[in-house]
Amino acid sequence: MDPLLRHRLQLTRREFLGRGATGLGTAALAMLLGRSPVVAAPAPATAAGRLSGLPGLPHFAPKAKRVVYLFQNGAPTHVDLFDYKPRLLKEHGKRVPDEYIAGKRFSTMTGKADGKLLLAPVEPFHQRGQSGAWVSDLLPHTARIADDLCFVKSLHTGSVNHAPGISLVLSGAEIPGRPTLGAWLTYGLGSDTAELPAFVVMTSVSKGTTCGQTFYDFYWGSGFLPSRYQGVKFRGSGEPVLYLGDPDGLDRATRRAMLDDLAELDGQKLREHGDPEIATRIAQYEMAFRMQTSVPELSDLSKEPKSVLDLYGPGVKEQGTFAYNCLMTRRLIERGVRCVQVMHAGWDQHNSITTELYNQCRDTDQASAGLVTDLKQRGLLDDTLVVWGGEFGRTPFIQGALDDRKRWGRDHHPYAFTSWLAGGGVKAGLTYGETDDLAMNVIRDPVHVHDLQATILHQLGIDHERLTYRFQGRDFRLTDVHGTVVKGILA
Repeated sequence: MDPLLRHRLQLTRREFLGRGATGLGTAALAMLLGRSPVVAAPAPATAAGRLSGLPGLPHFAPKAKRVVYLFQNGAPTHVDLFDYKPRLLKEHGKRVPDEYIAGKRFSTMTGKADGKLLLAPVEPFHQRGQSGAWVSDLLPHTARIADDLCFVKSLHTGSVNHAPGISLVLSGAEIPGRPTLGAWLTYGLGSDTAELPAFVVMTSVSKGTTCGQTFYDFYWGSGFLPSRYQGVKFRGSGEPVLYLGDPDGLDRATRRAMLDDLAELDGQKLREHGDPEIATRIAQYEMAFRMQTSVPELSDLSKEPKSVLDLYGPGVKEQGTFAYNCLMTRRLIERGVRCVQVMHAGWDQHNSITTELYNQCRDTDQASAGLVTDLKQRGLLDDTLVVWGGEFGRTPFIQGALDDRKRWGRDHHPYAFTSWLAGGGVKAGLTYGETDDLAMNVIRDPVHVHDLQATILHQLGIDHERLTYRFQGRDFRLTDVHGTVVKGILA
């Protein structure tokens, strides 16, 4: 077929409109990059020292500049870690009362909860610090910083399975395809650094665990937002980011010239098609060029004093551990990264409460507390919001046989669970919300997942109802169609 005829036949309405918006595409590129695509210098900062972001944001004065989400994949057991209930001790081994589970939906592993037996916490609880917060002996380091934390014990969700539950917490929807928290923050607020991505993700799994969760890319995806807002995953072994190094014999000047030529070619395509993904590619090439210098410096821990390394625990120098990722988190936010999402799998303990729960606590407790302490010592905690938690809780009743302690477990529990927050304008030393005497249902100050998301955005100066993006004829937001700021936890 004649090439010109083929071109006319393939010229769709969408492509026609895209070409008609070439001027808008060029303007969008200028906004996204803040510079000519062939210039390697950092983008000029706004009055607030910010790169890119939407005009008019933040909507009001923020209490926090950045967010760290210590996400515990698999759902930590609130009844064994934070939500102390004496009645569970007294009624260990007895049937769960029907009125507590009537009409409740549990996972298919439990099915109907009728006749299930209550299971007491596997380790003792004690009240900690001046706040008197209840924390299990499984978490001695978290217990020591209890007065710096705000425990939210009344969280609840609508999802009963892992991937939909995690997606709901991180993106506001159970079905994949929506932008995640970090993507929304980067889209709305831009970045405070030109040398590193604004949204970084790190993952880890305890060694030898048999109950790890899969880390799906949509947990840090940008959904329908331009892909430049998706999280950049740092690897747990080898080079943190692949392909940053230049081949032998290729110097920086030559690489710079290659990128300039490539940017010019991509710029021509952008002018022809107006596709924002072309602008994304240009921006990512430029980011990768700068990361060739910034990432090696970031991952060099040789200048960290022993006193700081000791805060995070014995695995802090081992790449891929939760402790290492927590120390890297502090180094990332020091350098202007907007959102760091640290995900640790292995909390899905259907038959391993007496074994793998101990491993999970050992591998995450000291590092989590160490990060909060380190931030506080450096004056970073005041404007950094740290969130610790999973996708739901675990049942107060047992999964398994009561006479086989080595196989004790708990099933998924969406009706009540606990997270803690620190810094970022949140009240320290507070316990918010309350569950019933079996930690089964919320009875005071319920906090839905969307309420938590609204509160996180609020602390960064964002009205969650106003940060929207039009897609397929509808304005979408992180909190979907509801959500209320939890003012009771705000300082």
